[in-house]
Amino acid sequence: MPTPHQPSAAVRRALRKLGADIQDARRRRKLPMAVVAERAFTSRSTLQKIEAGDTNVSIGIYAGVLQALGLLDGLTQVADIRNDSVGQALASADLPKRVRLKLASGSSRDG
Repeated sequence: MPTPHQPSAAVRRALRKLGADIQDARRRRKLPMAVVAERAFTSRSTLQKIEAGDTNVSIGIYAGVLQALGLLDGLTQVADIRNDSVGQALASADLPKRVRLKLASGSSRDG
């Protein structure tokens, strides 16, 4: 049995926004819930949970719904290195101050 997990308020807020955005995208496309659910290989009730930002729905099902709406490419950008300013700053801070060429073993400096 899985351990009960209570996501933070920030996570709940982010999923509510994602759900609302998914619902808006579906409505802009004038697609009924039943059609999107079928295309995403899920149920209408699960799609309702997604649109409400339910934290208990797996990311795989969220991804299926995004794909059904033609929005899956946005998911691939979420943790992309180009969008990770903190990771880039940490990697830059880790760069060496100086770089020296290593001499090949057996070669002399006089040559």
